[in-house]
Amino acid sequence: MCLKDFDMALVEETMANLEKNNMKPYFCETSAQAKELVESLLSKGDAVACGGSQTLKQTGISQLLDSGEYNFIDRNKASTAEEIEEVFLNSFRADAYLMSTNALTRDGVLYNVDGNSNRVAALLYGPKSVIVVCGYNKIVDTLDEAVLRVKKVAAPLNTQRLLTGSYCQSAGECASLRQDGSAMCDGCAGSGRICCNYVVTAQQRKKDRIKVIIVGEQLGY
Repeated sequence: MCLKDFDMALVEETMANLEKNNMKPYFCETSAQAKELVESLLSKGDAVACGGSQTLKQTGISQLLDSGEYNFIDRNKASTAEEIEEVFLNSFRADAYLMSTNALTRDGVLYNVDGNSNRVAALLYGPKSVIVVCGYNKIVDTLDEAVLRVKKVAAPLNTQRLLTGSYCQSAGECASLRQDGSAMCDGCAGSGRICCNYVVTAQQRKKDRIKVIIVGEQLGY
């Protein structure tokens, strides 16, 4: 959903702090512009992979990766547990890995929570380039707000989409919030829990390996 009003000063502050943290920032007003930018950051024939992401689908970037112009390591074409594991391992050798983020703080920090954790693993190490596409709606002021965003928004919506059977799928928020527990790792103990590993991405050693595209739209969860 396009946002007619967004705080450009907030975007610029966030981008400046991403730059300080050695991540390359970009801003696009629309999904169409973001897709064009991603295409410019890739080379024909590149090995590319991606994490599960509604943002990539909504922007058309998923379709771009599967256009035949790239060597797409496609998780959706894996049918057995062994094939899925092979896709995840091969993703570490990709030229570019694409994903979204659960939250982006105004001081230039990414916050991501995963169950299988192949996505956060590739973010941390392996692929030569990581391209993060982030809707404006995911920018928050602090890390504490990023933690709450996952507990109140990202995790419940993802469990409802995936039908994991976790507490937050039915309740609409993390079990930890019943007792005013907002600590990062607090949560349910069910088998359907998707919040298993918590990754805070701050200053990077390899400058510009991680590229963050902020889009002036409401995208993903």
